[in-house]
Amino acid sequence: MTKYVGAVDQGTTSTRFMIFDHSGGVVGVHQLEHEQIYPKAGWVEHDAMEIWARTQDVIKGALDKAGITAADLAAIGVTNQRETTLVWDKKTGKPYYNAIVWQDTRTDKICNELGKDGGQNRFRDKVGLPLATYFSGPKIKWILENVDGVRAAAERGDAIFGNMDTWVIWNMTGGVNGGAHVTDVSNASRTMLMDLRTLNWDNEILGIMGIPRSMLPEIRPSSDPGVYGYWSKVPVCGDLGDQQAATVGQTCFAPGEAKNTYGTGCFMIMNTGTKIVPSPSGLLTTLCYKFGDQPAVYALEGSIAITGALVQWLRDNLDFFDFSQHVEDYAKKVPDSGGIYFVPAFSGLFAPYWQSDARGVIVGMTRFVNKNHICRAALEATAYQTREVLDAMEKDSGVTLTALKVDGGMVYNDTLMQFQSDILDVPVVRPVVAETTALGAAYAAGYAVGFWKTFDEMKANWQIDHTWEPQMDDETRDQLYKGWLKAVQRSMHWLDE
Repeated sequence: MTKYVGAVDQGTTSTRFMIFDHSGGVVGVHQLEHEQIYPKAGWVEHDAMEIWARTQDVIKGALDKAGITAADLAAIGVTNQRETTLVWDKKTGKPYYNAIVWQDTRTDKICNELGKDGGQNRFRDKVGLPLATYFSGPKIKWILENVDGVRAAAERGDAIFGNMDTWVIWNMTGGVNGGAHVTDVSNASRTMLMDLRTLNWDNEILGIMGIPRSMLPEIRPSSDPGVYGYWSKVPVCGDLGDQQAATVGQTCFAPGEAKNTYGTGCFMIMNTGTKIVPSPSGLLTTLCYKFGDQPAVYALEGSIAITGALVQWLRDNLDFFDFSQHVEDYAKKVPDSGGIYFVPAFSGLFAPYWQSDARGVIVGMTRFVNKNHICRAALEATAYQTREVLDAMEKDSGVTLTALKVDGGMVYNDTLMQFQSDILDVPVVRPVVAETTALGAAYAAGYAVGFWKTFDEMKANWQIDHTWEPQMDDETRDQLYKGWLKAVQRSMHWLDE
C-alpha cells in the first residue's frame, strides 16, 4: 500500500528528501549541504556530480529515518534551485563544466551585448524576463563559447542542457540508460528561451543566442499523469522550480494569492491565474504551474538575490557566529539598527531594479555601531527588499495584499518576521509546515497519480502556525523605508563598464 509521497528539494546550499503523508505531515526528512565554489569574484558554481551523490544519500536517509521503503511511495516530485545551469554529455553522464549558479554574474558582458539591440527588455514580451545574469540562456551561451569541445558536442547532439530539476530527473530515471531529458513549464520559463504563450522553446531567441535546440529538454506539465520516468519503480511525475513549488505548497491556487519564501534569496510570487500580466515595475512575468492538461497558470514574481545568504556571509566570511540562527540573538540585543542600512547587492540588485553593476554597501556608520547593529541591519535588509517587491506587485496587479503567507528557513526568526509585518503594515502568516517548497513538489507528483484528487484536498491541509501583526506607527515606518531607498541608491553603478 502506497501511503506517502516523496519530494527531492535540490536547493542552492543543500539537497533534501522529504516524505509526506496525505495530510501534508512530514514523515521523514534527510538533508545534506554541498560545496559552494567561488573561482573568481562574482562567479558561483556547484559540482553537479556531488549534488547527484547527495540526492541519492538523502533519499536513502529519509526512507531509513521514516522506516519505510520505496514501495511505500505513491510518487516522487522534484523541486530545484532555478536558473542554475548545467551542460553534460548524455553518453557518459559527466558534466562538461561545473553548474553555473543563478547568483553568478559572469554573463554580464553577454547580457550587455544582447541588450545593444533592443535594450534590457529585448525579449521581455515573449519570455516575461529582462536581460540579466540571473537566467539560464546567457549561461548556456557562456558555456558554449568558453568551454573547449562543448560547441562541437552540442552540434553532434551529445551535449545536453538542464537546470537542476532536469539533471536530477535524468539521473533518477536512468541517466545514460535512457534517462528522461525533461523539464516543466515553471523551470523552462526561467531560461529566457521559452515563449510564455506557446510554452515552447523560441527558435528566434535560440538563434540569437546561438543555442542548438537539440540541447534542450522536453517541456512537460509540472504535474504530469504521463509520468517522466521511474525511480525504483516509483513514478517521478512532479517538477516545479523551488519558488513555484512553495506557491503550490502554500496552496496559493487563486488569482491574487501570494507567498514569500525566505531562503538563500527571497522570492515573492503572486498567482495571476491564466492571465499573463506584464510588469512595468521590474517584476518577472513567469509560469506558476501547469497541472496535467489544465490551462497553464501564470504569476508575477519579485526575486531578491541575497537574504539568507547575507546571514551565511556574516557567519562564514566574518565569523560573527557559528550557527545562522544565532544572528537573532545578537539582533535582539539592540532596539534598532543604530541608523545603519545594509544593502546586500553582492550579485547586483534583482527586482525591481535589475542593476547588475550594483554592489553591497553598509551606510550610516558611526562609532556607536557594533556587531549587534550589523546583525539587525542584515535582517532588516530582507524585510525592506520584500517591501519594495510588494509595492511593485500591488502596482502591477491592482491587487492590495491583505496578508502575506511566508515560508522557508528564515521564518522561524521572530525578530525578522515582526519587522516584516511592521514595514509592510500587513499581517505575516506562517503555516504549520513552513517547508512548503518540498510539499509543493509532493503535491504536484501526488496529484498526477491521484494521491490528492482535488485542490481543495490540498487546501484542507494548510494550517496557520503563527501570525505577526503590525505594531509600528506610520511615521516611523515611512521614515525607516525612506532611509532604505536612499541607501539602495548608494549601492548602484558601483562597477565601471
